[in-house]
Amino acid sequence: MDDIRFKDRKEAGKELANQMSSFRGSNAVILAIPRGGVPVGFEIAKELQLPLDIVLSKKIGHPENPEFAIGAVSLDTEIIDRDLDIPDSYIYQEIQRLKQILRQRYDLFESQLEMLQLKDRDIILVDDGIATGSTLLVCISMIRKFKPSRVIVAIPVIPADRVDVFKKACDQLIYLHAPDFFSAVGESYKEFNQVEDEEVIRLLRAARNH
Repeated sequence: MDDIRFKDRKEAGKELANQMSSFRGSNAVILAIPRGGVPVGFEIAKELQLPLDIVLSKKIGHPENPEFAIGAVSLDTEIIDRDLDIPDSYIYQEIQRLKQILRQRYDLFESQLEMLQLKDRDIILVDDGIATGSTLLVCISMIRKFKPSRVIVAIPVIPADRVDVFKKACDQLIYLHAPDFFSAVGESYKEFNQVEDEEVIRLLRAARNH
């Protein structure tokens, strides 16, 4: 129980927003990672009066153990662990399959990402926590292609041994909790219920109506 830092994602978002007052009313855009990052991002967007949308990626699972990630993919970017002896044909097929799923998810969530002007703006990537961070790292690579002025990662909880990795990958890392001993993001929350698609859609619509 000592690892609990937040009541829920809403509280985590409010605490992050308190650390980010310099972005209030700026040209920044918040891009949240569905599903769990959206309630966190919504609170930050509401408090700082910033636009909110989503950015998506999916891990590529090992052919013999799908839970073991060999990389990650976004709509136009891939990160692959080439040290593993995985057939190129499998990797190619998985990338194509996952990209199709990502396109469907963007449509489902009514994303306006392609219409947003991201060039020369601060992009704030938000999730409810980082475990390995592979899916978030591929999102950073994808967002770089839009030529933003900066990429900021705002996160409630991150393992201590991943802090330096993300400090190097982005221009600014904002976090609240970095435990030395880490097994799951949910351990930092008292309430860590699954966020449903309908909730993501509701929050994105509400953010656009602010």
